[in-house]
Amino acid sequence: MQIQLKVNGRAVTADVPPNTLLVQFLREHLRLTGTHLGCDTAQCGACTVIADGRAIKACNLLALQMQGADITTIEGLAAADGTLHPMQAAFKECHGLQCGFCTPGMVMSAVDLLAHNPKASEAEIREQLEGNICRCTGYQNIVHAVQAAQKTMAA
Repeated sequence: MQIQLKVNGRAVTADVPPNTLLVQFLREHLRLTGTHLGCDTAQCGACTVIADGRAIKACNLLALQMQGADITTIEGLAAADGTLHPMQAAFKECHGLQCGFCTPGMVMSAVDLLAHNPKASEAEIREQLEGNICRCTGYQNIVHAVQAAQKTMAA
């Protein structure tokens, strides 16, 4: 079946089997491997991308369900010249990552959070990130990174 959508600002048309998950389409067909597949059950958040302005988990949606959608992956956040998005820069500066497996999903969820709640409190940040599992950091530096990006993005 044919799918047409926009990924990271680029129009994409592809033929995919009807049972292709969005995460598989991104990783295997488009070679955008920053979107990670962790639990395969929408529990860990490693596969989080932004679709039409909202964070979604790409492991539990068929690619064909996203027909016509505008998808942004972690690869689409940085500027064309390589300048990191403020959230990516904050994760780097605040040591909001260790092994890095959860980082793309965390960053995408955090970008979505601040897009819809730019003045989120620490409690709201923690609540919004509950759908993303990190087994390394204990979350404190992740929260600090989101707060740092929040200040940068508000300026």
